[in-house]
Amino acid sequence: MGERTPAKKPKATKSVKSESRLALVRRARRINRELAELYPYAHPELDFENPFQLLVATVLSAQTTDLRVNQTTPDLFAVYPTPEDMAAADPEGLEQIIRPTGFFRAKARSLIGLSAALRDRHGGEVPGRLEDLVKLPGVGRKTAHVVLGNAFGVPGITVDTHFGRLVRRWRWTDQEDPEKVEAEISALFPKSEWTMLSHRVIFHGRRICHARKPACGACPIAPLCPAYGEGETDPDKARKLLKYEMGGAPGQRLKPPPDYPGEPAPPLGAA
Repeated sequence: MGERTPAKKPKATKSVKSESRLALVRRARRINRELAELYPYAHPELDFENPFQLLVATVLSAQTTDLRVNQTTPDLFAVYPTPEDMAAADPEGLEQIIRPTGFFRAKARSLIGLSAALRDRHGGEVPGRLEDLVKLPGVGRKTAHVVLGNAFGVPGITVDTHFGRLVRRWRWTDQEDPEKVEAEISALFPKSEWTMLSHRVIFHGRRICHARKPACGACPIAPLCPAYGEGETDPDKARKLLKYEMGGAPGQRLKPPPDYPGEPAPPLGAA
């Protein structure tokens, strides 16, 4: 993919305290447009073939990487392909399969519980409404929005750790509570943008704007960022911090979309 070079010395963005609501909306939407150019292939980084697989994979993704989930779910769905199968699972057998994702006992309980709920309350189908999804064991608003946005085409803001970190760095909000973050960010953008905005922000957080050492000197949106300078500003050093396709490394999906410019991730145990 073509390399985009940020301005060498980004001008400091006005402080949030002096930024009007209109200026904030314009800056936020410009960042979104820049991210859309940078990640035209942004997508959910969990492998799935149907809503049930996406729901299960998203529950498993708590406190682990999407890569580890994607390396685990092929064996999981080979044994438990439907909610009915997973609802009837032997807990110890299920735990053994999902052990690589961590917190496997709690996750196994959630998977068996939500599968039983799908079987008993929804005819074995994943519901397409937020109010139904959040009533399933182990499913909160974040998981529900992932499923709704990517399996049903229902727009939603997915506030994971990456999303929350970046929108606070960009001074779009100072909220910490995910529901308050969701409410404030959704008010800045048209509803039609919510799902893709989530993907773009999460992509950027994983590839460039990292938690501990953001690659500021290699960031194309540095001129728009009020937090520029929190990370490495030297372009050469910053480029060494880039991850996944930006750093020439495999992505998180074993089966990425056709337009993904990077390499597929290796299966679990591969050299």
